[in-house]
Amino acid sequence: MKKPLIALTLLSAALLPNFASAADYTIDTQGAHASINLKVQHLGYSFIKGRFNTFDGTFSYDPANVAASKVNVNIDTTSLDTNHAERDKHIRSNDFLDVKKYATANFTSNKVIDKGDGNLEIQGELTLHGQTKPLSIDAHFVGEGDDPWGGYRAGFTGTTRIELADFDIPVMGASSFADLELHVEGIRQ
Repeated sequence: MKKPLIALTLLSAALLPNFASAADYTIDTQGAHASINLKVQHLGYSFIKGRFNTFDGTFSYDPANVAASKVNVNIDTTSLDTNHAERDKHIRSNDFLDVKKYATANFTSNKVIDKGDGNLEIQGELTLHGQTKPLSIDAHFVGEGDDPWGGYRAGFTGTTRIELADFDIPVMGASSFADLELHVEGIRQ
């Protein structure tokens, strides 16, 4: 009876690392430790910067198995804030984002590629303005560890460019694109 139990224990120990899953994190938007920022060229003369004030999301991350990582983020497009109320009202209108019709955007990853030295390529799909298109994010792992409140955190930065025409959003001023800068800190669940 002892031999089958020992064999089962050894087999379980040998297979367990292969079935280990990435740690799950909730993006810390409550503590304002995450942001989705944007930059759009204005009339060809300067850039307008803004952010989405309301979003949430989760990610899974295992530094030993980066390919098992996943990201899901939901954005409240009505929360767009460029620090100018009249401009925000116009961008939110049906001239551009049409937030009455498309109040949310979503990014869901389908592949994470480890490019070495903490650099990642996060491939997935962005749903914005009623359109779902592939999107790739150049990301960088900032670090992970214990926090002062008894939790454990991991943080990343990322950048990507959205071509407005891909999402049927008219050109804003002289800009056919919006650059996004992402800062994400998650609390392990």
